[in-house]
Amino acid sequence: QSSTRRKKENGGGEQERRRMAAGEEEVLVVESCFVTPAVDTPRKALWLSPLDIMLASRGYTPLVHFYRPCVDETSAQDFFDVTKLKTALGKALVAFYPMAGRLRVGAHGRLEIDCNGKGMLFLMAYSRLTINDFRDLKPSSKLRRLFVPRMDDSSDILCATQVTFFKCGGVALGTATHQGAMDGTAAFHFFQTWSAFSRDGDRDVVKFPYLDRTLLCARDPPIIHPDTLSLFRLKTTNLSQPPAPGPVVVNEVFTLRKDQISALKHMCGGGRVSTFSAVSAYMWRCMCLARRLPPDSTTRLEFPVNFRRSIAPPLPDVYFGNAMLQVSVADKTWDVVSGNLAYVAHRIRDTLGRVNDELVRSAVDYLELDLAERDNRPAIGVLPATDLCVVSWLGMPLYDVDFGWGKPLAMLRAEQNRGGFVLMMNGAQGDGSVRLSMSIEAAILKDFQRFFYTKLDSKVYSKF
Repeated sequence: QSSTRRKKENGGGEQERRRMAAGEEEVLVVESCFVTPAVDTPRKALWLSPLDIMLASRGYTPLVHFYRPCVDETSAQDFFDVTKLKTALGKALVAFYPMAGRLRVGAHGRLEIDCNGKGMLFLMAYSRLTINDFRDLKPSSKLRRLFVPRMDDSSDILCATQVTFFKCGGVALGTATHQGAMDGTAAFHFFQTWSAFSRDGDRDVVKFPYLDRTLLCARDPPIIHPDTLSLFRLKTTNLSQPPAPGPVVVNEVFTLRKDQISALKHMCGGGRVSTFSAVSAYMWRCMCLARRLPPDSTTRLEFPVNFRRSIAPPLPDVYFGNAMLQVSVADKTWDVVSGNLAYVAHRIRDTLGRVNDELVRSAVDYLELDLAERDNRPAIGVLPATDLCVVSWLGMPLYDVDFGWGKPLAMLRAEQNRGGFVLMMNGAQGDGSVRLSMSIEAAILKDFQRFFYTKLDSKVYSKF
């Protein structure tokens, strides 16, 4: 059995009384505790790479999984049983024991993880709302406020989760994961492990994470390749903080069907053009048109790249840490909107192809040298009005988080409030579609929709 350390509990009594009390508020938290590893785990300091430390200033990534009400009577009796979830979490934290620790500044002034077994924050809540109240499934400050644990970016906790029971019988699972501790690949590996212990018990074969981050230590002496700063964007943007005053930003979700994606790839020359390159090229072009950028202006597309397999030797697929670097490709607006879409897609593909061992190692060296000069204040960033940032979650096991009561109805980032940011992910139905969660300036939304859903041909470009 996993152990839990009680923090506080609002209300009391039986579950029915708690459900009635939840009717007074949209969401009522009724339990808060720390779940610790099921058995003793190593007590030590875990060294963080320069990349981990750079990303620590971004704070937490807020995520929400929505689950349908259980219709099977047998399964419904223990639907999202909290004791079962805690027990499974305690088992998962044995392998992922750093997540039960705390961030701290070590003896040499360097940020590290104190693997002290204090546990992961676990909340239980009830809501008078239903899943249908969120059927548009768009990121919003309300989603984060209601369903994700409220973590201050100065907190030392690495991960927190909240299980919220809806009036309709459905569930929202909200999590806040610290970006200094893990990237998306590592976070979803943890979610898969936790849900597998809940669903399959000890029968499941767990792929243990690789915890040694010294694989990404700087070289001695450091070597900075001249192409490093032209390829990588080594400054952080904090999406968890409110943006500075500026244009009103709204969130919209766009969906491309499998046949539409095939058509886009054909427009991009087919062959080895990836879904990411084709869709990103198309969005970049639509954004330039919607923003009415001057033809001679410079526009930039940014996107993070998982370099686990781009270095020598490759990092293990189960590397637990940050193995992502932000890259960028810039071009004149006229070249993005007026020519063949294949040109734009190939520019993106070629940029991806430049990410190799030497440039990644050079970026790590640069970040290590920069540590002494950089402070740890959050980087509050707004993309320039000429730029677009696309984060790809294509191929990630977003919907494999099945705790034994079925796969989630939907999964999304709870809050996203920077104009020009797009999260690209596979559709939940497994039908080959792609879902684009976009934060966009309200003033250009209609124009973007018009360009996005219209086949862009030379007649459209002539009106630019």
